[in-house]
Amino acid sequence: MDTIASLFSFITTPVSWVIVQFHSVYGKIFGPDTGWAWGLSIVSLVILIRICLIPLFVKQIKATRAMQTLQPEMKKIQERYKNDKQRQSEEMMKLYKESGTNPLSSCLPILAQSPFFFALYHVLNGIASNQTIGVINKSLLASAQKAHIFGAPLAAKFTDGSAKVEALGASLTDVRVVTAIMIVLMSASQFYTQRQLMTKNVDTTVKTPFMQQQKMLMYVFPVMFAVFGINFPVGVLVYWLTTNVWTMGQQMYVIRNNPTPGSKAQAAYLERLTKHVTHHGKPRRRSEKTIIKAIVAKGRDRNEFERGFINALTKSGLVAQADGTVVKGEAQAATLTEDGVATTAAAKRQQPKRQTKAQRQSGGTKAAGDSPSDASDSSDSSEKTTSLEKSDEPQDAKPAAQQPPKGGSNGRSRAQSGQRKGGPQRPKSPSKK
Repeated sequence: MDTIASLFSFITTPVSWVIVQFHSVYGKIFGPDTGWAWGLSIVSLVILIRICLIPLFVKQIKATRAMQTLQPEMKKIQERYKNDKQRQSEEMMKLYKESGTNPLSSCLPILAQSPFFFALYHVLNGIASNQTIGVINKSLLASAQKAHIFGAPLAAKFTDGSAKVEALGASLTDVRVVTAIMIVLMSASQFYTQRQLMTKNVDTTVKTPFMQQQKMLMYVFPVMFAVFGINFPVGVLVYWLTTNVWTMGQQMYVIRNNPTPGSKAQAAYLERLTKHVTHHGKPRRRSEKTIIKAIVAKGRDRNEFERGFINALTKSGLVAQADGTVVKGEAQAATLTEDGVATTAAAKRQQPKRQTKAQRQSGGTKAAGDSPSDASDSSDSSEKTTSLEKSDEPQDAKPAAQQPPKGGSNGRSRAQSGQRKGGPQRPKSPSKK
């Protein structure tokens, strides 16, 4: 570890200078020789580095998203060339080149932090060895050696002997308890961060080696941190625990507001977005418009969560536009009408109620028993009535000729069997009887 740290000695001076500047600020508040002053200086160094690495983090997110988008194509290549590993690798590299993605882009933040990490290790190791390094002079060296974090010196390690720990003014039990707790927290935060990514922000519709690789890293990284953590000084453990917590919070924000399509996080996000848009009638932020715009542009390629979002807007009378906005649509009128509320200016045309067969037969019998004078006086009205009765009858109703005639059992049997003497005859109107 000392050899690796010496390779990054070129950045030791800038790192030590940043720590000293933060220490001068916190020393005025908590005292220059306290663990709070030196510990918060290391925490501030982490925050400053991570803020500078935000562009790389954004690039990491885009690279990871692009890799997840390519997963269906990767799966097809694996199934097509499952017996030819060399051709499979060539097709994979060709796919990466055509899409402009790089699998190593997801490791950029970790690689960019490595020089700062090893430079800080070099600085703290010099403090433990009683050597001035960078801009840390003898007075600052003595102050740093007096600093204790929960009873453990800033430069002490889990593997240090009792003589070295006593030289730093602490007990071996305090050092090992504090370092063990910090190592567990560091490994647990790393595990939770990776697990959160795998369980919430991964498209579960496809299974590729990339997902298996990420799942393996979920268990490998915490073990690596636990193994190497016993050789880290307390100050380095503070640094790495802080950066893990920062990564966890940053990832939680990204998963909540910009989830991967097809993941559980997207389902939860679209559910929240649906409630807001249906309540207010429009999206809140520009990022929401961007996501709605992307969903509309997909068309038939939408996943089940995105189709559910579009259907929920339609049922609420809203329509998502190509520019990401949401406007009121014609579906609102149809939905409200189904609920029993009038929504259109023009009332729906009222259809006449359908009569039963008994009502139609009783109406025909009554019409047949009318007097001739009544029939002659209202010939026009009876014709209108007859035409209205015909329009009210359904198409599957029996013709009027099949009704049993007045008198005669033979005629009744022939009418019921659908046979009429002399072929089909047109029914007589009651007004012509």
